[in-house]
Amino acid sequence: MSEKSDNKQGTGPGASREDRLKAALKANLARRKAQARGRAVADQDPAEKDPREDRG
Repeated sequence: MSEKSDNKQGTGPGASREDRLKAALKANLARRKAQARGRAVADQDPAEKDPREDRG
């Protein structure tokens, strides 16, 4: 049973999988936050929009 806890510590083959999953989760969260920010800006009135963002 101590072997399983060692794998979670980063010493076994499952460590690279956990690192990949952690990185994928972080990237997914960042992408979703960016999408939410983009929707929030798109939902604003055109008069309230920051003119610096309209560079296209």
